Amino acid sequence: MIHDSNDLTMEAEEEIEVKEKQDSVSSSVIGDGDASDEEESAPLQDTAVIEKEEVKKRTFPPPGSGQRIYEIDSLLMRYREHLDYRFGQYKKMREAIDKYEGGLEAFSRGYEKFGFTRSADGITYREWAPGAKWAALIGDFNNWNPNADVMTRNEFGVWEIFLPNNADGSPAIPHGSRVKIRMDTPSGLKDSIPAWIKFSVQAPGEIPYDGIYYDPPDEMKYVFKHPGPKRPNSLRIYESHVGMSSTEPVINTYANFRDEVLPRIKRLGYNAVQIMAIQEHSYYASFGYHVTNFFAPSSRFGTPDDLKSLIDKAHELDLLVLMDIVHSHASNNVLDGLNMFDGTDSHYFHSGSQGYHWMWDSRLFNYGSWEVLRYLLSNARWWLEEYRFDGFRFDGVTSMMYTHHGLQVGFTGNYNEYFGFATDVDAVVYLMLANDLIHGLFPEAITIGEDVSGMPTFCIPVQDGGVGFDYRLHMAIADKWIEILKKRDEDWRMGEIIDTLTNRRWLEKCVAYAESHDQALVGDKTIAFWLMDKDMYDFMALDRPSTPVIDRGIALHKMIRLTTMGLGGEGYLNFMGNEFGHPEWIDFPREGNGFSYDKCRRRFDLGDADYLKYRGLQEFDKTMQHVEEAYGFMTSEHRYISRKDEGDRIIVFERGNLVFVFNFHWNNSYTDYRVGCLKPGKYEIVLNSDDALFGGYTRIEPSAEFFTFEGWYDDRPRSFLVYAPSRTAVVYALAEAEQLPVKDSAES
Repeated sequence: MIHDSNDLTMEAEEEIEVKEKQDSVSSSVIGDGDASDEEESAPLQDTAVIEKEEVKKRTFPPPGSGQRIYEIDSLLMRYREHLDYRFGQYKKMREAIDKYEGGLEAFSRGYEKFGFTRSADGITYREWAPGAKWAALIGDFNNWNPNADVMTRNEFGVWEIFLPNNADGSPAIPHGSRVKIRMDTPSGLKDSIPAWIKFSVQAPGEIPYDGIYYDPPDEMKYVFKHPGPKRPNSLRIYESHVGMSSTEPVINTYANFRDEVLPRIKRLGYNAVQIMAIQEHSYYASFGYHVTNFFAPSSRFGTPDDLKSLIDKAHELDLLVLMDIVHSHASNNVLDGLNMFDGTDSHYFHSGSQGYHWMWDSRLFNYGSWEVLRYLLSNARWWLEEYRFDGFRFDGVTSMMYTHHGLQVGFTGNYNEYFGFATDVDAVVYLMLANDLIHGLFPEAITIGEDVSGMPTFCIPVQDGGVGFDYRLHMAIADKWIEILKKRDEDWRMGEIIDTLTNRRWLEKCVAYAESHDQALVGDKTIAFWLMDKDMYDFMALDRPSTPVIDRGIALHKMIRLTTMGLGGEGYLNFMGNEFGHPEWIDFPREGNGFSYDKCRRRFDLGDADYLKYRGLQEFDKTMQHVEEAYGFMTSEHRYISRKDEGDRIIVFERGNLVFVFNFHWNNSYTDYRVGCLKPGKYEIVLNSDDALFGGYTRIEPSAEFFTFEGWYDDRPRSFLVYAPSRTAVVYALAEAEQLPVKDSAES
């Protein structure tokens, strides 16, 4: 559904009423049937049962007025008709869910009714497939006989079958056996993996995946031992991919990632790990973005219980685990995905061109469909409740929010670009409901949205009229660094860097990054490769002569990352391996490279090697993370940029009790360089990019002390003198004994 600010018509009102009446499948269809409908989950460990029951008891606050956005941003008043309509659609959907489903809490437990559910008496399988004319459950358990277990259909297109236990009390479908649903559809007879399947595997030598009935006995189920960490003030994310996390050219496993990579992340000082490609995807080279089975963790890396063990270990290490969740589109695979599931192209997706993403070659969800909402909201809850993820990075949100999907559109910041005919209000309402659900049931959970458009209200709470994300990815920063790296050093502009890093909306938090997995993919370049290119192959050994290219690259690599972390947002993200300037690029095995895994791995051994210059970059990144942990500068309320000198190529800014000094000049070093500051006292060096440990030249005395002078300088009431060598970044901290509360009348 596409709605403009002037589109609040009687027809739209009537459409919502019809949707409420016609689309309410579950409560009247499967909620209050006979005794066989009252399934209970198989007995689990008491702690897990208790925690799930506690979640069910949590209540959602009423929708609110949705009016505070106009207090936060007065420019939104011009678009009030559109925004009030958007919030009205959200409220109507909340009210309809309350009326027909008993609320978001019950609505989001679709996995307890659809797919396979087990009770003491047997297994029930249900599937929403209104386009099918006939359906049967087939699999190893019945020798794939389509006549053995024919399903029945109700008036809403929900197919169902109950399989009683065997005579010995064992389930009719053994754990680990293959299952599919065979349907007679408008497109012909087809076998599909159940839409709510919890596990699927690819048999050796075969292309399509097989659905797996995954229900291990209690003694085989992983039992969580550690609670998740509390949400940190500063979010430092290590973006990762399990499959390519080995130093060897192989597909890595959940178990190996748990035992080898998680301790590394902890040592490096990050407090969160974001894992990509969790949802099952039949095409490995899609990086996990062409999802085929939304409720199934990828079997390439191990079993569902292996993934649970990984997450539990992360929690033991006090690491948050964020999932890269894909609700923006789906694989167009027909054999093992949702596409044409019931033989129609409008089942889970929009029909025709509206339901097809031409650049991604994938299908686009119909967020105005009641059952699509149930499916996606239940999916988000499933990963938080069953696997105990601590939150999500929602992929491709820009594509969701606009009917043009952000393709061939240059967002300028004009509000007309956000609130008009191109806005998909149904998709925005879904995101509001998803954030409502996540934050209502899991108050500590974190949501991050990947939006390149800069949509206003994106990170404002839903009850205030916003979309409800906790953070947005500050995607413009990485693009700006690449743009700058293509220029000569003489053409770098300090003001341009500062403007990009600080250009974000008031009260909306951002996760900043200099580069992510996007820049590491084949066809693009990492920052290290932009800086040093082919010289990385021959001149990264400490016992060999360096080159000007390497010296420049190592210095700027550190400065770029610290500048980004210091000013770019309230969170920071790094893709695994880039902390030490991982050479080359990521290239998944494919026909074009001889199906090689050589470029589909992470050479952590390079960052650990004490005879290579990669080690210095890794040590700098590690220290940078630990300094942030100690001082919390990313979320400090005090931020003041006192200098962005285009002649000297100097940037100076304050965060909390820290003063950051960057000298981007390629040649000039400055003695007794005066730096403005707010607080009086003694300052000490806590991070110096020129330290020998970080591959620097030790031009700054690490134990030096710096005392402030009274008197205004750079609009600061005090200052101190420093030595600022070329291409260095130094962080000065007010000594603890000197930290006194001082109010800054000039602070902005």
